[in-house]
Amino acid sequence: MKTYNWVTLGCGVIANQLASAMQQEGRSLYGVANRTYNKAVDFAKKYNISKVYENIQDIFADENVDIIYISTPHNTHSQYLQEALQHGKHILCEKSITLNSKELENAKQLAEKHHLILAEAMTIYHMPLYKKLYNIMKSGCLGNLKMIQMNFGSYKEYDMSNRFFNPSLAGGALLDIGVYALSFIRWFMSVTPNQIVSQVKMAPSGVDEQAGILLMNSTGEMAVVALTLNAKQPKRGMIAFEKGYIEIYEYPRAEKAVITYTENSRQEIIECGQTDNALRYEILDMEQAVSGMGNEMHLDYTSDVMSIMTEIRKTWGLSYPEEQ
Repeated sequence: MKTYNWVTLGCGVIANQLASAMQQEGRSLYGVANRTYNKAVDFAKKYNISKVYENIQDIFADENVDIIYISTPHNTHSQYLQEALQHGKHILCEKSITLNSKELENAKQLAEKHHLILAEAMTIYHMPLYKKLYNIMKSGCLGNLKMIQMNFGSYKEYDMSNRFFNPSLAGGALLDIGVYALSFIRWFMSVTPNQIVSQVKMAPSGVDEQAGILLMNSTGEMAVVALTLNAKQPKRGMIAFEKGYIEIYEYPRAEKAVITYTENSRQEIIECGQTDNALRYEILDMEQAVSGMGNEMHLDYTSDVMSIMTEIRKTWGLSYPEEQ
């Protein structure tokens, strides 16, 4: 398979993990750009990256760039997606991929027009554990899916300069942590939810800081989500079937699950993949999709989740400056 030239747009935590994952693959990123040029220079030195772009737009014009990883704030994604796709670049974009369904649909149409791969960097879709659990579920040994319960919570000091609470940076629990819970749900549900109700507590800044969400699809499969930026919660997912249930902790990058069979309380431990290799799995799946050898990027699931989040925010009356 061809070796692709990757560029990171952004120099934050995820970009550092991406650069480290590339090194584990025996490669380096081709280039780096950041809104603050000096940060990009320091990042390049740290990871032995030869190309540093003074202007972000120079990435899009560089004919040697194959894949761009976007890890800038949520509210910048749509603009960068448009520019990159118009210049023929494949895109792997941090969650949430856009602010709303309309932005995502516009990007999808551009990707289709130019025959490009567009994907959200949702680790759940690439961890080997989830691929194995999906096959176990499809085997029928657990019976039909009935209920999913999701928790994700962390304690954040209220600070308007922090992206978690700043509406100008598309802050709030739903787009930042809720996207993981909803992506988990979409992975296991047979069809996307079409009935959604929720309760929300807003931060003083006007973004969501705590929420409870109840979902059901046309087959009667249900899910419950509890999100908070006000208190630590275990990142726990529980999937209940007719004949047993699966429990997963630290689910965004999980490597272990426990299946309990309800007939006899027998437990089975499933271990697959490694948490530390999460970005490597994303890289490999993305390159496979770009090469045409198979597409495991699940943009259809990403679209379903974005539609759910867009609908939920409408009922809350929550919109961001870019949407007004």
